[in-house]
Amino acid sequence: MSEIQLISPVDGSVYCERMYADDKEIDQILVSAKSMETEWKATSLDERVAYCEKALTYFTDHKADIAEEITWQMGRPIRYVEGEVAGLIERAEAMLALAPEYLAPQRIGDEPGFERYIQRDPLGTVFVIAPWNYPYLTAVNTIIPALVAGNTVLLKHSVQTLLCAERFQKAFDFAGLPQGVFQYLHVDHQSASAIVGDPRVDFVAFTGSVEGGRSVEQSAAGLFKGVGLELGGKDPAYVLSDANVESSVEGIIDGAFFNSGQSCCGVERVYVHESKFEEFVERATTLVSGYQLGCPQDSATTLGPMVSAKAADWVRQQIKQAVSMGAKACVNVENFPMHREHGAYLAPQILVNVNHTMSLMTEESFGPVVGIMSVKDDAEALSLMNDSEFGLTASLWTADLKIAKTLGNAIQTGTVFMNRCDYLDPYLPWVGVKQSGRGCTLSHIGYEQLTRPKSFHMRLL
Repeated sequence: MSEIQLISPVDGSVYCERMYADDKEIDQILVSAKSMETEWKATSLDERVAYCEKALTYFTDHKADIAEEITWQMGRPIRYVEGEVAGLIERAEAMLALAPEYLAPQRIGDEPGFERYIQRDPLGTVFVIAPWNYPYLTAVNTIIPALVAGNTVLLKHSVQTLLCAERFQKAFDFAGLPQGVFQYLHVDHQSASAIVGDPRVDFVAFTGSVEGGRSVEQSAAGLFKGVGLELGGKDPAYVLSDANVESSVEGIIDGAFFNSGQSCCGVERVYVHESKFEEFVERATTLVSGYQLGCPQDSATTLGPMVSAKAADWVRQQIKQAVSMGAKACVNVENFPMHREHGAYLAPQILVNVNHTMSLMTEESFGPVVGIMSVKDDAEALSLMNDSEFGLTASLWTADLKIAKTLGNAIQTGTVFMNRCDYLDPYLPWVGVKQSGRGCTLSHIGYEQLTRPKSFHMRLL
């Protein structure tokens, strides 16, 4: 077995150390999960819901400790991290509330002499591969509905947030969940790929990069198992000619820079009607220039480090390329004492005079930077919004609901927002198009990929 060192972006120290599971441990975990499938499926829905509800109380009771762990593991400012626990509970409670109706047998018609219905059966064992950027919110999207639907669950978390996997285990142990129904593994990429391809795994839910999603699909190829992929994004915002600029700036800038821009559905490119462009850029620059870049343990900090120096270097490279091609940087980085030319601490930046020949406007940044373009009309904005390999979310900022619906129907994206962004409503499906992924989590539709329909056609004699 080899050792994992979790390097904190806060100060570059080793925050914790663990060992990767070896082949024997992985096999034991898979055997345990398979052995519990029948028993857990036979457990009543009410009992499954009760276990999950009790697990949620663990997160509530330990939210301060969990918040501190998140900050040290991936760098989010301490003032914001308890919100992730609140979001976990909100999403879990929504999925639990939907379960009785959407997991109940669906009766078909009243044909005399027959009883017909559709039953939702669990798939078996679900393997969840979760990322570091929202370590609890991304994982809970699958873990809770998978368990409630009667599946056993295996969780592999990012090595950057491996303590989150252990917290999930503690929560379900606290709830008294039968051993083997939920388990976590600390494994490397090679072992994770082997688990994806193991016939004892019936469904894989992956959140991460496009390259990672492609690797998951390749490992599962030819095995006839389901795969759910939530991948990258290059989410656009469009400020229409009738928009309230002040509120648009507030919403879009928060959507672009919260969590240091490390959000799959964060705003990464902005299109502003030419009549509002100058005012929007001026207000946005003023707002971003007021951010406090610093140690995330400081309650005054509003912008923490990126997750790693490597991630920050990619954003630096995008900014440098754009400027070399004619873009203008609007934010003076000298006003941010913690800004570094190397390392994880990176000042936020807004660029104008940008276009789609620049990586900044076409490739995922996943950092505290955004490009803003002026457009002459809705048609130009729509063309630019759709000019992307990604399609996770898009936001429209306007007072005209009719226009927003018309444009929304034409935008190639999984979610359309009006006058808000960067938010997951657990009662709506979370889905991407193009390279943003396949499959669906959340809402009642989220139960469909974690179950299979079974038809009963009973003739009464």
